[in-house]
Amino acid sequence: MGIETVTQKIKEKMSLAGGLDATIVLDFKDDGQIFIDTTQSPAVISHVVETDEPDLKLSCKIETFEDILSGKQDPNIAFMMGKLKIKGSMGLAMKLNSIIED
Repeated sequence: MGIETVTQKIKEKMSLAGGLDATIVLDFKDDGQIFIDTTQSPAVISHVVETDEPDLKLSCKIETFEDILSGKQDPNIAFMMGKLKIKGSMGLAMKLNSIIED
């Protein structure tokens, strides 16, 4: 898929979501990052991280996140297996989970 495809899928899913009011960083290490700012309407999604302290930071391999987006990987299982790392609000992570899962 790649980071551009993941970014496009995130944009589609976030356009249907509301009520998050948070800053989120998706960190794919060498494959890049996606910054999501839902404090603005519509949500701002870019590859430039605009904060040092996001409300939520998810770190994983881009392949793991692609599998989560496609429904091949349950994000809860990925977290328990250590494939997905969460820093910040667990409640926000659960809300995001319901938005990004297919």
